[in-house]
Amino acid sequence: MTAVLKESTSVLDSDPGFALRLAQQAPSFLAKKSTSLPFSLGSSDNAERWLTCERLFLACLRVGDDEAAQQLLDRLTERFGPANERVMGLKGLYQEATAKDARSLEAVLSEYDNILAENPVNVPIHKRRVAILRSLGREEDAISALVEFLEAFPTDTEAWCELAELYHSQGMSAQAIFSLEEALLVAPNSWNLHARLGELLYISTSGTEATGQNSENLARSIRHFCRSLELCDDYPRGLYGLIKATSRYLGYPPNDQVPSPDVIERLNRMAREKAQKLLDMRQSQDPDQPELKALQELLQRESGSADRGT
Repeated sequence: MTAVLKESTSVLDSDPGFALRLAQQAPSFLAKKSTSLPFSLGSSDNAERWLTCERLFLACLRVGDDEAAQQLLDRLTERFGPANERVMGLKGLYQEATAKDARSLEAVLSEYDNILAENPVNVPIHKRRVAILRSLGREEDAISALVEFLEAFPTDTEAWCELAELYHSQGMSAQAIFSLEEALLVAPNSWNLHARLGELLYISTSGTEATGQNSENLARSIRHFCRSLELCDDYPRGLYGLIKATSRYLGYPPNDQVPSPDVIERLNRMAREKAQKLLDMRQSQDPDQPELKALQELLQRESGSADRGT
């Protein structure tokens, strides 16, 4: 259930239209009479009902329907109790979303501190605390909080990814790369994490000379993009990254970090061919998807560069 919820939350964040359509279902959901249920879920139907309630809550917050979000939160609180850690996290999210100013956010942060003083292993509140520190522009405090959290919960992939993004935002490339490597130790078959690590390695070589360290990082970048596509062969970000990384590497002096230039050339050509096939297949279905548009623009630039070179 958690994996499904994370996927839905990601879509809510990236697709406002999807969030709006989902939020519009809240009135009909709320119109159904809520029944008191025992604390243990008796069937998958009940589990799906409360998952839907949570998804609707997140969607309503996303589109600014605070009244419906409050009603949905009340339903969840009635069902699971105010002391449920997940409910406490959702309540905190609601308070953050409806806070009027920085002072209000500081008050929510203080409440989080009080909760953690009583229960230091409340994971949702730990994560909400990090989010609010970021909202307040206190990135260094957010990093410290995440490092402390990961000392207690070292297998939390989401926290490692969050830490990687925080480090990256502060220009700390080596620490960001290390954090994603730790995330991959926990989730080695996550193609999106392999692609993101490939991106960070690629970015670490941007605007610098082809030194030994840059060549090594770019070679590692290519390997992670290849692994991402091995796990999900039509992943747009993996294809985009592999095209970019192999194109850059073709401009580097040969070395023993990666296969020969001929192999890199074949990888680049294969990635461009697969990208074009993906675009031909999926652009008619969703022409406005940002990742597909970016991939199309990259292919056009690559084609233009090739034409100028001939």
